[in-house]
Amino acid sequence: MKSLFTVFLMLTFFVSPLSAQELTGTLQRIQKAGKIKIGYRKSLPPMSFLDKNGKPVGYSIDLGNEIADAVQKKIGQIIKIEYVTVTAANRFAALTDNKIDILCGATTKTLSRGEIVDFTQLTFVTGASFMTLKSTNIRNNFAGKKLGVVKGTTTAEELQKMLAETDTKAEVVLLDSATAGLKALHSKKIDAFSADQVVLIGLALTAEKPGDYAILPNLFSYEPFALAVSRNDADFRLIADRVISDLYRDKGILKIYDKWFGQFFGRKSTAFKALIQLNAIPE
Repeated sequence: MKSLFTVFLMLTFFVSPLSAQELTGTLQRIQKAGKIKIGYRKSLPPMSFLDKNGKPVGYSIDLGNEIADAVQKKIGQIIKIEYVTVTAANRFAALTDNKIDILCGATTKTLSRGEIVDFTQLTFVTGASFMTLKSTNIRNNFAGKKLGVVKGTTTAEELQKMLAETDTKAEVVLLDSATAGLKALHSKKIDAFSADQVVLIGLALTAEKPGDYAILPNLFSYEPFALAVSRNDADFRLIADRVISDLYRDKGILKIYDKWFGQFFGRKSTAFKALIQLNAIPE
């Protein structure tokens, strides 16, 4: 019995270090650093932005925090969360250069982007629309108008397609950020600003005078949002996917949705309801 107990102790001693050594890629990096680096864009409410105290918050940030908790359980040690600001231009490079471990914001999942990074389960569905000043009374006639859009985004591509398909002669003004778009609109340097509708709603809500802006109801693109992770890192991506699927299955996602969208969406869209059903993947 004594020899068996000795063997058991030896096995217990060696199993834990071996399990730790089996961690690879992002999980191994997080374990060694004792922290997970969440990349976010600071001016995309309600998906990711800074609150009045300068703290990163939003729908995607909440998902990132849930994933951080799951990673902590996986590696068996307490980890800190470091929020790293990224831009539309450098967000994917931040992942490939290991400056961040996961990208939480308003990122559209596309096949071409899949050549650079991997994506988690879909986290939201929206589409591109326009924000205008109420005083301009612009509807859907953009001929001869200046239309602002953030460069390097899928909305910029879809806007050009829409203008070409409808044979609309308008000037597209490329901007560095959504915040710059709001400023350009307010100063009347552009007639309308185009972005994902949820982003436009967030911008209006956090503006000094939300009532000054109008958001057009029609969408001209389909934008499936997801969180981005390093390419070919299946173990880390699985943890993220499991968290997202769990939230869909137990309807925990509805609490996060209501927290950030409930105040201006009377009811959930059919697309979002379908998203919950399709991504509630069983264990």
